[in-house]
Amino acid sequence: MSEHDYNMGLIGAGNMGTGLIRGALDAEIVSGQQVAFYDPDPGRQKAVATLLGHAAADSNQKVVESAQVVVVAVKPQIIASVLSPLQEQFSSDQLVISIAAGVPLARLAELCGPDVALVRVMPNILCTLGEGAAAYSTDTKVSAEQRAFVEALFGAVGTVAYVDEELLDAVTGLSGSGPAFVALFVEALADGAVAAGLPREVALQLAAQTTRGTAQWILEGRHPADLKQAVTSPGGTTAAGLRVLERCGLRSAAIEAVVAAARRSEQLGQ
Repeated sequence: MSEHDYNMGLIGAGNMGTGLIRGALDAEIVSGQQVAFYDPDPGRQKAVATLLGHAAADSNQKVVESAQVVVVAVKPQIIASVLSPLQEQFSSDQLVISIAAGVPLARLAELCGPDVALVRVMPNILCTLGEGAAAYSTDTKVSAEQRAFVEALFGAVGTVAYVDEELLDAVTGLSGSGPAFVALFVEALADGAVAAGLPREVALQLAAQTTRGTAQWILEGRHPADLKQAVTSPGGTTAAGLRVLERCGLRSAAIEAVVAAARRSEQLGQ
């Protein structure tokens, strides 16, 4: 068992919620018996029950009653209807972690009550593979121990960073929407290889592995420009390709895509 001896509750057992639970179990942050969960979907209930070794709770109310940490993993469109009936059950010694995109801490305080410690997290879909990229913000009631739990929980499914809340829209534009942008680029690389004669299956495999290896290079502390320089010979193939990408505006398009997604996140949170 980890140093964080908490009972944990999960409201919403979709892909994100299930991914978090799986990561927490694998990292031994909690045991299956320490986790209570509820989801109205019978299929999701069955999948998480198999993971934990016990059935779902009867209701969200039962989850809140049994947990010191409650993870709210529902869509932002329904978070008010989910949390409002629970307000009287939340207590000042509980921590509520929301992964609902665009729902600010101030709104969470209205829904959960003014005395509850609150954390807002922007994870991404890759947490379901243990390769997520998340950032979080807290209100002033969150203790150092609770913050350490948040970092352990999301660190178990990828990387996690603390940011001021006003920067979470930028995180949404980057790591929240970013997997779709990267997927589009990988698909385009593969399409180019197919146009050059490679079978599509081989092209996708090579494009994906090239992207994965490039990411690993950067995660090990080396700058993207160093890799570009290492691959680019004067007058060579890479130089020819980079010239086309610059002429077609790849860099500008990527910048504008992240900014547009961040702005849309800000609009949705208003």
